[in-house]
Amino acid sequence: MTATTSAGTAETGGTANATGAAGTAMATAARPAGGPGRRLDEGLIQRLVAGLTASGEATVIEAPFTGEPLASLRQSTAADVTEAFAAARAAQAKWAAVPVRDRAGVLARLHDLVLARRDEALDILQWEAGKARAHAVEEVLEVASCALYVARRAPRLLVPHRRAGAFPVLTRAVEARHPKGVVCVITPWNYPLALSDDVLPALAAGNAVVHKPDTQTALSALWLRSLAVEAGMPPALWQVVLGSRRTIGEPLLDSADFVSFTGSTEAGRAIAARAGQRLIGCSLELGGKNPMLVLADADVQKAAVGAIRACFTNAGQLCVAMERIYVDRSVHEQFVEAFLAATGRLRLGASLDFSTDMGSLTFRRQLEKVEAHVGDAVAKGARVLAGGRARPDLGPLFYEPTVLADVTPEMALYREETFGPVVAVYPVDGDDAAVAAANDSEYGLNASVWSRSTARARAVAARLQAGTVNINEGYASAYGSQGAPMGGMKASGLGRRHGGEGLLKLTEAQTVASQHVLGFEPPSFLTPERYANLLAQTLTVLKRLRIR
Repeated sequence: MTATTSAGTAETGGTANATGAAGTAMATAARPAGGPGRRLDEGLIQRLVAGLTASGEATVIEAPFTGEPLASLRQSTAADVTEAFAAARAAQAKWAAVPVRDRAGVLARLHDLVLARRDEALDILQWEAGKARAHAVEEVLEVASCALYVARRAPRLLVPHRRAGAFPVLTRAVEARHPKGVVCVITPWNYPLALSDDVLPALAAGNAVVHKPDTQTALSALWLRSLAVEAGMPPALWQVVLGSRRTIGEPLLDSADFVSFTGSTEAGRAIAARAGQRLIGCSLELGGKNPMLVLADADVQKAAVGAIRACFTNAGQLCVAMERIYVDRSVHEQFVEAFLAATGRLRLGASLDFSTDMGSLTFRRQLEKVEAHVGDAVAKGARVLAGGRARPDLGPLFYEPTVLADVTPEMALYREETFGPVVAVYPVDGDDAAVAAANDSEYGLNASVWSRSTARARAVAARLQAGTVNINEGYASAYGSQGAPMGGMKASGLGRRHGGEGLLKLTEAQTVASQHVLGFEPPSFLTPERYANLLAQTLTVLKRLRIR
């Protein structure tokens, strides 16, 4: 059985309610008792939980679809974190000596295992995060793609490389790459499998990892770890701990050689400060208030359909999701009409198959924030064009995909990240106005530009203050490009994942240079002054010959 509804559309100046115009359902089925279908196998849960380093009190996580208990997970103590780092360091010393091609081979086998067992992963993701199955698929594809990219590229990126020396022939310089040691990876709840792939380049580079996923979605991270062990990774190399920042935050950050964090901007600032005190590196992917720009020459129907994925994937709980849409005034009315029609066709519900288009929010606090942002906006004059209400008839944390108009700066959702299925649409006059509005934010994570002219869209994209920009797509084309760096500008983060940067940031660069025939001290037959002049003349000749 499946609980589903199609989200309707309407215009209203007030808050929608169960019988009001905004978000009126075209078809509704009551949520069946017992949830959306098959339960997670208890044996599987126990096998995954065995991968934890934790001896503290148990926490029961609930299934967002139903609010019922899903699993009991012990939390880690500060002593557990110390134990995890000790085990990881011992394992890392041996792992670093393994040839990089053999380390890469583990990831190549992991790629195959992830795809072969994808249905198991999809069930876990849906039960612990509440997302639609089609959105869970994106996580599986992402982690498999990352594993294969790193497996293929790591041997070439990590091999020692000849670099230009001080003088041709006389100086031989070689750049070597060494692992950092033990990397701390902290991942959030919204994309628990996809973001766990930050562990993979760390392993390929010869590091060990102490990983702290969010407790709510720890089963996904533990599932990936179990497959890595099956693929040949030494079990002690990837330690998983759970717990609050208050309990284990300090020992995590104070024991790591590098920190990779995905989460809020507030937490990211605190991590960067502590890493800076210890003079260790960190990589931070933080919040976003991402803009979508629909230019005057855009294919409006295509843009409207694309906006559905861009705004409502995973119920909007996606750091690169669009929360602001700026539409050229010449096509604004046409776009809004098409967007509302597409929004109204979305099927909401809890189902372990592909019969629904949007699932549930994950936490009560997310639902409360969405309700607060929409309620504040409506109270201050915003209009609800679609959605605007919770759907407890489908499950405890469902909220309809919501489109707002007339959102103004005094409203909280104008600048704050909502992280839910809510988007505001604004008319703008021309490309310059769209770019200015898009850049008017402390964030700079992702952006989307829609135009029939790729050249025009690229010119606009180059002016946007965002780490990634997608043309005629919302987020997947940039995020899915494993060979290209992904990360944020401004308050959206530091560093990049993916591409060569995503791997090399997890290494220490070392230059080994040897000098041959002549050194930098003058030979006995030349005075220091004449030798200095000779070196300067040599550099001039090398420049003219384009040797340097």
